[in-house]
Amino acid sequence: MSNFKKLLVAQFLTAFADNAILWIAITWAVVSVDNHSSYVSALQASFLIAFVVLAPWVGAFADAHAKSKVLVIGNVVKLVGSGLMIFSIDPLIAYAIVGIGAAIYSPAKYGVIPELVDEKGLVKANGWVEGATIAAILIGGIVGAKIANESISAALWFVVALYVVSAIIAARIGPLQAIAERKKGYIREFTYVCKTLIDTRHARFALIGSALFWASAAVLRVALIAWAQVVLLISDTDKIAELTIFISIGIVIGSLLSAKVFRLENLRKTRFAAYAMGVCVLIFSQVDTVIGTWIILFLIGAAGGIFIVPINAAIQNIGHKTVGAGGTVATQNFFNNMAMLIASGLFYASAKAGISPIVSIFATGVLILLATMVIAMQLRKNQP
Repeated sequence: MSNFKKLLVAQFLTAFADNAILWIAITWAVVSVDNHSSYVSALQASFLIAFVVLAPWVGAFADAHAKSKVLVIGNVVKLVGSGLMIFSIDPLIAYAIVGIGAAIYSPAKYGVIPELVDEKGLVKANGWVEGATIAAILIGGIVGAKIANESISAALWFVVALYVVSAIIAARIGPLQAIAERKKGYIREFTYVCKTLIDTRHARFALIGSALFWASAAVLRVALIAWAQVVLLISDTDKIAELTIFISIGIVIGSLLSAKVFRLENLRKTRFAAYAMGVCVLIFSQVDTVIGTWIILFLIGAAGGIFIVPINAAIQNIGHKTVGAGGTVATQNFFNNMAMLIASGLFYASAKAGISPIVSIFATGVLILLATMVIAMQLRKNQP
């Protein structure tokens, strides 16, 4: 098996486990917590905090070690977090530790791609990685929720086993070498990487675009749970998780199509996919049938997949040539997860205030359209 295929398998398994444990925690919350909509927002935020707080360190850590080793370490930390949940530690704490593992894992996952494929294959390789990730999210959420509805403990042990297998496969990627020396002054270095990327128009466009995508995804993920209960009258978490099949399939197809639709030198054209995503979210807020939900979630996913893959490829390519892939991905994660934290916080506040999820979804669509207009201006001059 080639190193890139090993990466795909390891990524599929760890992403499967990441999403399974989320839906296990959601299943627990729906049964055990009165205001579970706000609790789910807090749960998502607990996972994201590590990405923001550890951003100055995890990118440099990934570049200072063989990335296969970093992938293993990330999986081990995730395993510890899921194990704590087995022993009845509050999911907010346990899932936060899983988030620490994910924060360690992520820069290595994306940063290793330029070490395994050439520049011409970056968009295609990213499409495969995104496709594998979304497929894992698709299956992991449903399987995790279904097993959790029968036994929370059995579901958690299943997740632990997935992290173990992913770590074993990740350890076999390579041999790879560290691409940077270990440094001190991580915050200073992180600030330098951020400034360098923000000062580059293509990188700035990609960073803001990526943050927009993930902030939207954060809101839709938690809003869908409340929306399905209010509009479709679905209360079982495994049935709600099944709705995510359609958005996930859309993202997989969009991710694979993106290499045919966009090239790195035509990055600004990705704005049309973002506009389409925003319009679809607006339509989604007005849907009230199951079939209509399937169709519009698929279209949201397809537009999002087409948008995010060239964005990821562009930021990796720029970072690999300038400040290092690990630091670049950590910076991207910082912006993504800060945006997701803010989005989760806003939804938490709206849920606490009793605002309908329909209103929250409509507002998300409006914000996507407005934000896309702003980020498109970053590449207006002399760009296609």
